[in-house]
Amino acid sequence: MNTTLWKQFEQWQKECKWVDLSHPLSPSTPHWAGWHPLSVTELCNLNSSLFCAHDYTTVGQYGTHVDAPNHMVKGGRSLDQIAVDEMVYPLCVIDRSDVVATNADYSLTVADILDWEKRYGAIPEGAFVVFRSGWSKRAPESMDNLDDDGKRHFPGWSLDSIKFLVEERKIGGIGHETSDTEAPILSEKSNYEVEYYILAQNRIQLELLANVEQCPPIGALIFCTFPKVVGGTGYPARVFALCPR
Repeated sequence: MNTTLWKQFEQWQKECKWVDLSHPLSPSTPHWAGWHPLSVTELCNLNSSLFCAHDYTTVGQYGTHVDAPNHMVKGGRSLDQIAVDEMVYPLCVIDRSDVVATNADYSLTVADILDWEKRYGAIPEGAFVVFRSGWSKRAPESMDNLDDDGKRHFPGWSLDSIKFLVEERKIGGIGHETSDTEAPILSEKSNYEVEYYILAQNRIQLELLANVEQCPPIGALIFCTFPKVVGGTGYPARVFALCPR
């Protein structure tokens, strides 16, 4: 029998670190402003029963979650149609947390991608590209960064940057630390055209990632795990990365 994978796993355990990229799931988990928090109801407990169980009620797009194409695209694939080999990707992390620190409305640009590639090489075909903004380090209640008029302010992707990644680099998907693909100052005017575009390209995306700063710019693998929900448009995801030490 071939035990090559077992040996590779032993090597990973010795030479790599595992990074959890998901927020803990609870009623206080960061989530999109339009959704109600997760609710938890105890059905039975170990004081009165042989087992303990809870009823969880949540929208699919809650906390760290995956969006399937059918989240916005009529006829798009649902979660149960995402193949298991689409749940693991080479990971590229583009860090613009420096500029986001002084401009909460920043949109990642093609120039940012090209500058990143000058340092690390061209983004490989099939890679999963994450925009590191540092936003996940904010307290849950400040993730929307509301101004005096109740308007949200946080960073996101530009349409040109996503088109470049899809059309020129043939990426597998994208992820970010915020609750939307694009900055609210854009989505309010464009009706979420950036998010629609990436999903219309038959890709998945991950939102509200955490601990991205623990991953290197290149060289890691990202694992995007989620239930096989029939017709599912999105679901809380357990996302993690395998990173070289």
